Parts: sequence; C-alpha cells; structure tokens
Amino acid sequence: MAPGAPALLLLSLLSLPGVPAKRRDGCVSLPVGEWAPSLPPIQTLFLQDNSIARLEPGILAPLASLRHLYLHNNSLHALESGAFRTQSRLLELALTGNRLRGLRVGAFAGLAQLRVLYLAGNQLVQLLDFTFLHLQRLQELHLQENSIELLEDQALAGLSSLALLDLSRNQLGTISREALQPLASLQVLRLTENPWRCDCALHWLGAWIKEGGQRLLSSRDKKILCAEPPRLALQSLLEVSGSSLICIPPSVHVEPLEVTANLGEDLRVACQASGYPQPLVTWRKVAQPREGAPRAQAQPEVGWRGTGGLGASDTGSGMLFLTNITLAHAGKYECEASNAGGAARVPFQLLVNVSRQQQLAPAPPPAGGPVSHEPLPETGSMAFRALGLATQTAIAAAIALLALTALLLATMICRRRRRRKKAPGPSGEGALFVNDYSDGPCTFAQLEELRDERGHEMFVIDRSKPLFAEGPAEAAEAPGVAQGLPLQPPSAYEIHC
Repeated sequence: MAPGAPALLLLSLLSLPGVPAKRRDGCVSLPVGEWAPSLPPIQTLFLQDNSIARLEPGILAPLASLRHLYLHNNSLHALESGAFRTQSRLLELALTGNRLRGLRVGAFAGLAQLRVLYLAGNQLVQLLDFTFLHLQRLQELHLQENSIELLEDQALAGLSSLALLDLSRNQLGTISREALQPLASLQVLRLTENPWRCDCALHWLGAWIKEGGQRLLSSRDKKILCAEPPRLALQSLLEVSGSSLICIPPSVHVEPLEVTANLGEDLRVACQASGYPQPLVTWRKVAQPREGAPRAQAQPEVGWRGTGGLGASDTGSGMLFLTNITLAHAGKYECEASNAGGAARVPFQLLVNVSRQQQLAPAPPPAGGPVSHEPLPETGSMAFRALGLATQTAIAAAIALLALTALLLATMICRRRRRRKKAPGPSGEGALFVNDYSDGPCTFAQLEELRDERGHEMFVIDRSKPLFAEGPAEAAEAPGVAQGLPLQPPSAYEIHC
C-alpha cells in the first residue's frame, strides 16, 4: 500500500495480534498511540463488537484523517467532552448499542464535518439544551430505541442542516414547537411508538402535520397514537379534534400556610397539586429584599432540600424537607405547580422560635463539642424581620427592660457616691478593719493613698504588736480605741485616721 493512500482498517480489539488492549479500572481502552504512527493515514476504522468502556481524551488524536468510525456494540457509558476534538474530517460516527445514559454539552466538539450520527439503542433519558450545537453540517441523527422522555427546547439547536431525525421508540409524552424550530432543512421526521400525551401542549403538532408537516412523515410515521388520557388512548393524533386536546390548569394546596419551628428541629411540608397533565411541583425560598433595593423574584437556593432539592421539580406532590433548622431558614417560601395549562403558586411562612434565655445567654456547649458563635438576631436584620410579630414584640420589650434596669442601677450608684462625698461621715467611718492574715488586703501603699486622698494622719500597723494594750496606760497611747474591749488578741485591727 503506497504511503498516503486511503486505508480501511478492521480491528478486533481483543484478538488483534501484536496490539494488546489495556485494561484500566476494569475497562478496556484503546492503545491507539502505540501503533497508529506506524500505519498509513486511516480513513475508516471498525471497532464494533468489543468491550470498550471509555474513550480517553486525546486517544484518537493520531487518527486525524478518519472519515468513518464505527464503535457500535461496545460498553461506552459516557462521552468525555472533547473526545473527538481532533476528528475534524470525520463524516460518519456509529455509537449504536452502547450504554450511554446522557450526553454532555461539548461531547461532539470538533466534528465540524460530521454528516451521520448513530446513537440508537442506548439508554438516553433526556437531551439537554445545546447538546448538538457543534454539528452544523449533520444531516442524519438517529436516536431511536432509547428511553428519551424529555427533549429540552434548545436540545436540537445548531442542526440547521439536519434532514432526518428519528425519535421513534422512546418515552416521549410531548414535544414543543420550539424544539423543532432549528430544523430548517428537515425532510424526514419519525415520532412513532412513543407514549404521546394528547393534551393542549400537543395541539400544535397535529395542526402542523395537517398543514404541511405530513410531507415529513411516511404512511407508517403518520400513525402517532395517543397513550393518554384514557378517553383518547390508541387514537391517532391526526384524527383527534383540537377541542379534545385540553389541559386542566393546576391547583395547589399547602396546609398549614404558616409554621413556627424551634431551633434544631426538622420540618416537612407537603404541597399537593392537581391538574392535567400532572403538574410539576417546585419549592422556592423567596429572597427578602434589603431596604431600598428592588424586590427580587422567587429563586431556588442551593443547599435547601425539597423533593430532590429545593428548586427541584416533582410531579404531583412536592415535599419541602428542612433539617436542623436555624435562623437562616426563617422566611417566606413558595410552592409552584405548573403544566401546559398554566401555573399556580401558594406562599408559605416559616417562623423560627427563639426563647429569651437563648437570646440573652446561649446554652453551654456539650462536653468536647464545638462552640457555636452564631450571632443573635438584631432589630432590623433580615433574621429579626423573619420572626413573627409576637416574637418581635417580646424581644424588643426584653431589650428595653434590660436597658432600663441598667440605667436605674447606674443612677443609684452615682447618687450614693455623691452622698458619700458631700455628707460628713460618722465617727469611725474612716476606720479600716484589716484581717489578721500575713497577706491582708491593705498594703502600705493603700494606706498612703488613703491618707493622701483624705488628708489625715494614719498609723501604720506593726502586726507583731497588738493595737490594744493590756492596761489603761497603753490603751491611752492609742487614741480613739474603744473602751471595754476584751484583752485577748483580736482577730481584726482597728485603725483611726
């Protein structure tokens, strides 16, 4: 084979002599880089019917000349973003019969020339917005025999050249007009063998097919049968009148509408919704605007859990589940139910009970446990405004009472000090009583300070000599000493200034 000539390579990964397969974490990967440089430029590569579970990023980089790549009937669970970034010349990619559960945005980046993509027979459940954005020249997209039940409005964005779309044998109950709008070149559309829900949301599809869309459907594909409601089951969508495709707007019920919970408790609140089709239920925490700031709309907040997470959707009954309630949980919530017929919302108020003891003196932490430094709510703060009116009044009254008590105590202390300074003290008021301990509270410096303040002469105690002498002559040397005192050594010394 001359260098540079087109090459056709058929590989059986598990039996190719001289090309051992590498196993990583129990998965088989393809060691392309070890042998591809020794081969001529490869345009067609067959790797079907193997056990390939992963395509590592860059593993196909040596095969930049590929035009056709067949990877069907392997064990691929996911496609890494950029796995085909170097295959800019690839025209056909077959991934049929793998185990793909989802497609990441960017999984097909680099396939600017791709014309045909086979994804049939996988386990895809939903197609997210902009999944195929990089496939602007794609002409055929085969998605049949999956479990697709959700096709987001922008999932097919970028497929302006698509001529064939096969969505048959999936779990689609509805499809929006916006989902098919990017398909300006569509010529063949296959939608059969899906459990279509024939309600107001599918009214446009029947009208579109009757007006001109039927040119895209073969005689077999025109049999789009209704699976529900029961009164329309097994009837063709094209034969059902528009007046029969109805929706019942949702109604929402939350009981009670206001709950007061204690700190540290768990809380469950059910939101019952009814309507047709079955509404999607979403819990949101309403953001409280600051003073002077524009009022924000209800938004989901990360970290709060409803059924599947706060802000997550559920059909029928949504449960708001809060654990270990703190002051941050307090506030207004909103349960929203929506379907093709409209939306309904019900507000819910959560109050957090904080006792007076918890406000003034936080409880001591358990032995060995962490100390909580969570600040108490201040008046005017968001946490304080989230409390009920009765709780707010009790907190304000307690704070006012404490302030008044402190003010009265300070006033009484000041008055007593003023009286002591102005009024002459009674006899003996200037006496100091010193306990008979070697480390008594009065020191020489304290006595000197007292003498300096009052301007009186002061005696300095010599503890080795009792102040009270045993006899009237010695007693007279100490003026002011009380008469008739016992002569035994006293337990306190009296000093007259």
